[in-house]
Amino acid sequence: MNSVPPVAGQPRHDTDAVTAEFDICQPFQLDSSSFRGRLIRLGPALDEIIRRHDYPDELAPLLADTILLAATLASSLKYDGIFTLQTKGDGPVAYTVSDVTSVGDLRGYARFDADRLAEQRRHKGFQPDLGAMLGSGYVAFTVDQGEHTERYQGIVELRGATLADAVRHYFRQSEQLAASIKSFVSKDADGRWVGGAIMLQALPPENAGVFSEHQAGVREEDWHRAGVMLETVTAHELLDPALSVNDLIYRLFHEESPRIYERRELRPGCRCSRERVTDVLRSLDRGDLDELRVDGLVAVTCEFCNATYSFNDTELDEVYAAF
Repeated sequence: MNSVPPVAGQPRHDTDAVTAEFDICQPFQLDSSSFRGRLIRLGPALDEIIRRHDYPDELAPLLADTILLAATLASSLKYDGIFTLQTKGDGPVAYTVSDVTSVGDLRGYARFDADRLAEQRRHKGFQPDLGAMLGSGYVAFTVDQGEHTERYQGIVELRGATLADAVRHYFRQSEQLAASIKSFVSKDADGRWVGGAIMLQALPPENAGVFSEHQAGVREEDWHRAGVMLETVTAHELLDPALSVNDLIYRLFHEESPRIYERRELRPGCRCSRERVTDVLRSLDRGDLDELRVDGLVAVTCEFCNATYSFNDTELDEVYAAF
C-alpha cells in the first residue's frame, strides 16, 4: 500500500475547492497507536444498485446497509476474489446479500415476502429494525478466492436493532480481531441513496507475546480512546458531500497522527452475462424450460441487476447443440 506523509497541521487537498467524494474507500492509520482504519463513502453506486428494484421503503435501508457494510468489511481484507455479506432470517425479509470483488465491483439484492411485510407494517408501533424485518437468523461473511483455494466463512446470529449491531457482535465473538465500526445510510436532499462508514482495527502486534503488563494497558487505553473518538462521528459528517474524507479523518483523529494511504474506487458491477446464463441453461433439461417462457421466449432475469436474457427456440437449439 502506497502512503503519503502523515497528516500534520491541516489535511492536504489536491485542489483548493472541496469536492464531493463518493464511491471510495480511504485507508488510513493512526500512527500514535498503529491502529488501521477505513472510511467508506458510497453515493451513485449505492443509489444505482438500490434503484434497480422497486423495494419497499422499509426494506431499501436494510439492503443499503448490507451493501455499505460489505464494502467496509471487504476493504479490511487482503483477497483475490469475492467477499460476500449475507443475512438470512425467518421474517418477512428472507435474506439480503451483497458481494464485493477484489477490484471494487459492488452488487446487492434482497428477497422478501410482500404480503408478510405488509402485515407487519399494519402492527401498531411497527419499527423496521433488524428483528422485525429478518426475524431470527444469522449473518454470514464469506471470502471466495476461486477453485483450488479454501473458502473462508464466518457466521454469527442476528442480534441488535441494526445490521451494524450484528457485525459488532461478530467482532466481539472473535478472539483474533478487535474492531469497531460506525455507519449510516440515508437519502440525500435529492432523494438519492448515500452511505458512509468508518472502521477501526487493532491488529495484534508481532511482538504481542512479549508485551509487558504496562504496554498492554497502554494499548488498551489507546484503543478505548480511539473508539470514543469514532463514536463522536455524526451521520451528517459521514454523508456530507462538502466534507472531504481526509478532512473528516483529521477532524476525528488529529491527536492520533493520522496517516492517509492511497484510496480505492468502488463501483456498481454485476457479473451476470449472456454467456453465464447460457451455461446455466445447459445444466438444465430443455424440457424443464417451459416455466421460464415469457411471450414464447425463455427469459432469465438476474436477481442482482434485474437484467433479462431472452432466448428464442432457434437460439436454444444453438445452446443445446453446442453442449
